[in-house]
This record gives sequence, C-alpha cells and structure tokens, in this order.
Amino acid sequence: MRVVTLLGLPFAVALASAVPFKGCQKKVKESIHGPPHGWYKHAPAPKHHMLELKIALPQPKFPELEQHLWEVSDPSHPRYGAHLSKQETEALMTPHPETLDVVSEWLASHGLVEEDLIRSSAKDWVTIRVPVGLAEEMLDTTYHVYKHAETGEGIVRTTSYSLPDILHEHVDLIQPTTMFARFKAFKSTLHWTDQVQPAVLSTSGGTITGPAGNEVDASCVDTVTISCLKQLYNAVDYNTSATNCNKLGITGYLEEYANKMDLQQFYELQNPSAYGSNYTFVSVSDGKNNQSYAAAGIEANLDTQFGFGLTWPTPGTFYSTGGKPPFDPDFITPTDTNEPYSHWLDYVLSHDPIPQTISTSYGDDEQTVPYTYATRVCRGMAVLGARGVSLVFSSGDNGVGDGDDNPATQMCYSNDGRNVTKFLPVFPASCPFVTSVGGTVNIPEAAVFFSGGGFSNYFTRPAYQEAAVSAYLATLPPDTYEGLYNSTGRAYPDVATQAANFLVVYRGDTVRAAGTSCAAPTFAAFVSMLNDARITAGKTALGFLNPFLYSSGYKALNDIIQGNNPGCGTQGFNATVGWDPVTGYGTPNFEKLKDLVLDMC
Repeated sequence: MRVVTLLGLPFAVALASAVPFKGCQKKVKESIHGPPHGWYKHAPAPKHHMLELKIALPQPKFPELEQHLWEVSDPSHPRYGAHLSKQETEALMTPHPETLDVVSEWLASHGLVEEDLIRSSAKDWVTIRVPVGLAEEMLDTTYHVYKHAETGEGIVRTTSYSLPDILHEHVDLIQPTTMFARFKAFKSTLHWTDQVQPAVLSTSGGTITGPAGNEVDASCVDTVTISCLKQLYNAVDYNTSATNCNKLGITGYLEEYANKMDLQQFYELQNPSAYGSNYTFVSVSDGKNNQSYAAAGIEANLDTQFGFGLTWPTPGTFYSTGGKPPFDPDFITPTDTNEPYSHWLDYVLSHDPIPQTISTSYGDDEQTVPYTYATRVCRGMAVLGARGVSLVFSSGDNGVGDGDDNPATQMCYSNDGRNVTKFLPVFPASCPFVTSVGGTVNIPEAAVFFSGGGFSNYFTRPAYQEAAVSAYLATLPPDTYEGLYNSTGRAYPDVATQAANFLVVYRGDTVRAAGTSCAAPTFAAFVSMLNDARITAGKTALGFLNPFLYSSGYKALNDIIQGNNPGCGTQGFNATVGWDPVTGYGTPNFEKLKDLVLDMC
C-alpha cells in the first residue's frame, strides 16, 4: 500500500477522474458527547501524523449468514455441524457492487487510488494510511491528542466526523475516529513467589473433594496448576491427539509477547511431557515476537502456558497482532493503531484452515467502543462461528463495572452526556456470538469477586438464553438496580472456571496471577479437548458453543451458587442456582460434557 503524503495530494487529486463529491453536502456520520470518563483533550493532532483508517462497508447478506449460523450451531437442527466454507462466508459478507464503486470514487477524489488501498478478502473493509491533515479534510473533522488522566497515555481521536450524504448508505463506519477503547488485558493481580518450586505439584498435603465428586489435591486451593484444573474439571484421564488436525488458537495484542524460555520452564514444572514442544507463531498486522525476558508479557505467558499446557499435544497457534498501546503524544509515532480486533479478524477470516477453538483475554467497557464498531466486530465473530470456530472471551475483572462497592468512590458513569451512574458491560464479552467466561475461586468453588458480568447496552438478548436469563431476572426483588442495567440485553458470562492463584512462569520466576484472563484460556482448553474427542470420532468441531450450552450443555456444568460481583457502588449480582450474571451456568465437568458432545451429530 502506498503511503499518501500531503505534498503529493494536489497533483493526485487533479488526476482523479471521478469528482461527483465536489460540493456535496456533508452530514454527521458518527458523534459522541465527549471523550469517555478519564480522557481529556490535550492538544491538536500534528497534521503529518499518520493514521491507518479502516472503512467498513455494508454487508447486505449478513442476515442470511446469521441464519446459517443459528442452524449449524443448534444441536437439534438437521444442519447441525454443517459449517460454511471460507468461500461461502465471503460471498455472504461482500458489499453490493455499487457500494464498492461509490466508495472507490470518493477515495479517488481525495487522491487515493487502488494501489493505496488494502481490501479484506471479502472486500467489506478498506484500509488506507493517510496523514491527519488529509483525514480531517475527508471526514470534515478535527483530530486531537487525548490523554488518559490515570495513565498519561495518549491517542489521536475526534468526537465527530462527517461524510458526503451520498456515502452514508455505503459506509458503516470509519475508525479510528470516535473510539476510545483501550482493550486492556484482563488480569487483576500479580503475586511473586519466592522461587520456582516443583513441590507445588506435591499431593502430600492431602486431598479434598472436587465438584465432580473426585479427589483433588488440597494444594489446589492456594495454587492452581495444570494438574489442579484437570482434577477439578474431571479430565485427568483424557489424552489429546497431535495428528487429528484439531488446533487451539491464542490471541495476543498490544505488544504482549509469549516467551518461549518461560514456556519451557513452565512445561518442565507443570507438564514435563510437553517439554521441548512449541507452538506456531503467526504475525498479524506486523505483530512482533520479541523473545527477550524484558519483553515477556504476563498476559501472553499466562494464556499460552495454560492454554497449550492443558491441551498438549494438540498443536497450538499464537497470534501476535500489531498495534501499540495508546501512544505517547510527546514522542509522535509513525502510526496510531489501537483497534486490534478488526485487524485480527481481517487476517483470520482470510485464511483457511483456522484453529477450531480460539481464546482471547482482552476487552474494555462497552460504551468506549462505538456501537457501529462493536456491531461490525461482533458480526466478524459470527462469521467465525459459521465456519466452525468456538470463540472464548474473558468476561472482565471489574464485576458489574468498576469493582468498587462504595457509592461515594465508584466511577461508573455513562458516556451519553448525562454522566449518570450505570453498570458498565464489557465488550467483546457482550457480543452474542462469543462464549464469555467468568471466574471462580476456592474449592468448593464460589464466584470470585472481580468476575465480570451483566447485560449489554448494545446487543439484545439472543433467543438461546432467553429462558435462562428470564428465570434469573424473575428471582430478583422488584426494582433491583432499576435504571442501572439493561434487563433486555445480551447477558453474560455464559460459563466460568477458576480465575485466581494461577502459577505462571514470568521472566524466569514464578508468579501467581488472577483475573478472568486465567479463566478464558482454561475454558478454551477444555473446549479444544471436546473438539479433539469429536474429531477423533469422525464428527465436526463444535463451532459456536452457546446454543449447545444453553439447550443441554449446562447439564454438564458445575453450578456455582456462592459469591457476587460488586461494582458501581453496589454489591453487584449474586451467584445462584442456574444461570447467573456472575458465573453463567458454571464450570465444566469434562467427562460429562464429552459424553454429551459425542452423542450429538
């Protein structure tokens, strides 16, 4: 892709053959009332600062694709498991030819020709690299550097942008513009141990009864290892295959690097049989693979060590997606990218085959993500589900919002101009096409206090969870948290696993980590093992999990009935019998789940 500069624009524009946009009236395409809480306007953005703009074009056949998804994901439907191919999904994602022509003409009128464009494989996204000055001209806006009051981080954004009236029906969104999401990793705490101690795997401390009625090492109450998770979730005797084409994918963002030396040390400590094995590294959007100890990321290490450690010898893939955390405005960088999901989706949707199970431990408050962007990214998740991929996401680490139960100090404020207290759902966990994983702690298991959960303000409740969620809501006293949450929204999480005291190797030492970042790769690993069992039996992968989980899969989950998830000046929701917005339907019993999925077509 050619980098367009301000100096070359006059001549390029003069050569543009199509100029139907000259003099066209522009109207606002998207706007927000102001930056989200914590961000403030710092300075005008430098005119030559480079932006990578992603333009989403409408997908007129998406309703048809969504119908395919429901059918192939419903165990009671005759088409269950008949996942679509890459070519079939792309045909249902492609914009109308008129849209492609009109948008190309608009770009040409600003000096951007075909060689300046990067198109997604379905042609539903167009990416361009332009200086701020040109972006401001194209979008009739003014960019500023916004800084985060707590962290000092800075990003180049605007609070409104406009397009020629004729373009509105041909463009869904353009970002980065109004999006302030930080897409942080979900890890709550980090505790250093004294040294690497193989003794943590010892059963000399006795045993206790686990949720499946089996014996579990008593040490698992204080330190969670691979062995503990297999004991807790009834998978001690299951061995995966290395040769049946089943794969597990782990995503990494924001310069989180998985360190291979740490991985080998982890294997030596917790899964000696896996020592010497490795995963496949995939760079997305110039994602790096820095293997120095100093660059090791606790999030990436946690995800790969437990995800791949639990499923070995199933082949693993680690996706490192480029894009720095919000940049430092005092040191202007060549590009400013902090919207990783669309980059990753572009890449993975253009490839075949894809790992059957993919885990992600990143997200942010739903309201910091523009509705249009959240909707498009969520649709991309639906496409992966239609292709037979199980997508697993952390539910977040702040309970119903900010993790603070004190009304005087809570920070849950709406970003709609009213600045009122509201619960803050998390995206992408709130997307109805992914499986959201909350957290538990202790044995017997209880909800861990930081387990993210609640109700989306963007996505309506899908039919697959209507009965379960309505039953939960009926148990609440009248007017409970009235006005704080959207009782008709997509409810999450769907399931849960342990999420505290995970023993991770980090820069050569052991640390104990906590957060739903622990839960997502753990649940994903057990899903990958279920896929392993189905594929070995000659069946298809599970694909989008939620219709199965809510129709029959819940019968093989350990119901969590203790704990709550405080936040926003409240005690949050309570875990209770059945589904709840703290731990979903509960934690996995692998052997029971395996029996269920092997009985399905």
